[in-house]
Amino acid sequence: MEKNKILEEFYSLVQVDDLNGHYAKDIKDCSYFGMPLESIVDAEKRLRSGQKGGIAYFSMEYGLATSCYNKLSSQLPLNSSNKVPENAVFSNFRVADYFFALRQDNILDLPIYSGGLGILAGDTVKTMADYKLPVAAIGILWSSGYFRQKFWFKYGQAPEKMRWDPHTYPGLILLKNIIKISLKPEDVFLRLWKYYVYSHKHDAVVPLILLDSNVEGNSQRAKELTDQLYRSDNVFLKLLQRVVLGFGGVNALDELGYHIGTHHLNEGHAVFAFVAKARGLKNDQLDKLKSSFVYTCHTPVEAGHDKFSFDDLNKVLKQEDVDIVERFGKEQSGLANLTLLSMNISSAINAVSHNHQKVMHIQFPKYKDQIQYVTNGVHPYTWMSQNFQELFAKFPATFTDFRNNPMILSEAKELKNNNDFRAQLWQAHQENKEELAKLLARWSLDKDIFTICWARRMAAYKRPSLILHDINRLVQIAEKVGPLQIILAGKAHPNDNLGFTYINEMMDKVDKLNEDYNKLKIIVLENYDISLGKLLTSSVDVWLNNPLPPFEASGTSGMKAIMNAVLQMSTVDGWVAEATDNNIGVFFGYQNIAGSVGNEFDLHLNEDAQELYAALERMVSLYYKTNQSGKLNLSSEWLDMMIECICVSSQFNTYRMLDQYKQFIWKIA
Repeated sequence: MEKNKILEEFYSLVQVDDLNGHYAKDIKDCSYFGMPLESIVDAEKRLRSGQKGGIAYFSMEYGLATSCYNKLSSQLPLNSSNKVPENAVFSNFRVADYFFALRQDNILDLPIYSGGLGILAGDTVKTMADYKLPVAAIGILWSSGYFRQKFWFKYGQAPEKMRWDPHTYPGLILLKNIIKISLKPEDVFLRLWKYYVYSHKHDAVVPLILLDSNVEGNSQRAKELTDQLYRSDNVFLKLLQRVVLGFGGVNALDELGYHIGTHHLNEGHAVFAFVAKARGLKNDQLDKLKSSFVYTCHTPVEAGHDKFSFDDLNKVLKQEDVDIVERFGKEQSGLANLTLLSMNISSAINAVSHNHQKVMHIQFPKYKDQIQYVTNGVHPYTWMSQNFQELFAKFPATFTDFRNNPMILSEAKELKNNNDFRAQLWQAHQENKEELAKLLARWSLDKDIFTICWARRMAAYKRPSLILHDINRLVQIAEKVGPLQIILAGKAHPNDNLGFTYINEMMDKVDKLNEDYNKLKIIVLENYDISLGKLLTSSVDVWLNNPLPPFEASGTSGMKAIMNAVLQMSTVDGWVAEATDNNIGVFFGYQNIAGSVGNEFDLHLNEDAQELYAALERMVSLYYKTNQSGKLNLSSEWLDMMIECICVSSQFNTYRMLDQYKQFIWKIA
């Protein structure tokens, strides 16, 4: 197609608010911020084709890894607010903490996510693009993101409101389209933004539609609805944010002329999309509508299931909408339960691991026959390090077309006895570790010292400070077996006082270890984000995962680690329970009684800490038998486990995950 023709088609399909030519330098000829424009035209035409095969994917957050995957470019200078700021590091190497900060010269990841749920949504959408599926993703443009984590000396987390500039973020465009949602207190107007998520080949896209209430004409309260992700300090704000995602998402799809056959609710946050479409329908029409909705539940934790009083709903929604919520989502307590609502209006329901399915069967026995499971996965081209991509490319007979078929990584077992592969595997790992060591050079991180990492959201059931439970025991292991490097990172929700406590506890314990720095280095990283996550999951020797079973539905950080041959030290929960028959590390800790959910506040810290330390001592001992001051023992079991990690990663990716969604949930060919 001719360049001018493509450009004309794009502007006819996408009503760009050009901001006086603001985007003209980046959308021209056949190029969209450095990517092929034709891919966008094809996707837009397909979604408008009139065929009801399109999928609308709703999620409250999206972590797209825009800093490290398919980075879009702009001819305009990068606004400083869209750059990763300097981050503090807290360690028992006190001098460095006072004089140095961590500097990363990188673009800020599109700040519309908080953690694992958003990153999974981002990985899912990228894989949808890889599969060239007709998908429109729906989210919210959070003008203040989630929050910026700051450490206040050694006293823990001090949340800061962050600001970024969507007008100058590469690839993000403002549309002329304005939509309206009618609520009881007032009408709310939403402007629409788009960000195109490209496939790894750049030959297909998924449009991500982002809703923004910061519109002239809205009240101040309405303008703030899309300000900050996961505001929980105001029940009306929390409810209205979910209404914006559901009502606004449906109206946006209609406004853009997209023909949708399946509405996928990634968590219950967007279930008001059904409410919007159910108005005025009769029973047989409602049954047909329900056949177009599917629902994925991501957590067994009570706080993850939104509940609202009908008094609150009546202050926000019109009576017709309240009636629909009451009909499908009223629980015995009299509250409106969005999880219950989501299950009652969906033709397919899935948990995100086999363990999680078992828990959901206990929590929701009425729906036992309906609840399936599709275990989470990670997007290979986002999380596989460059060094490992180059490694696999050196063995083409084994890893045939691994970039398009990550399931082929299971063939790594054929190279188990190949000393050349074993040596190059270790070298690739060491090169990854060297990148981390360079980043943390001020804190004297050493690539030849055993390094273990715990990094995820700070929440009680995840037990973030378990490895620091008995500091003396850690020192003893270091003295007996060999020196240790421990890296910790993660954010606590601003209103999670218990999460704050864990961060404070960590820093207090680290502060008392200054004299032991040569044998036990502990580093706590501020403002954990995707770019740090990618580096850590590919660079450390062991990934630590110690949630209290069965409350981790299917965390994905360990999946990213095994793709880069990083060994696991984990309790048996979530996806890990499906991998324990494989030699990918050491498993330990409490197991809940079969047939019960257990108590998420009975953390079993003392007994599990002892099991953790026993497992850690075995891992450290094996590491130093494998790597003695940079001299590699090629026959070590450690290398066997690294190879097994790669094999297992062939199943814990979003390609397998989407194949199962297509077959069991969306029921498409």
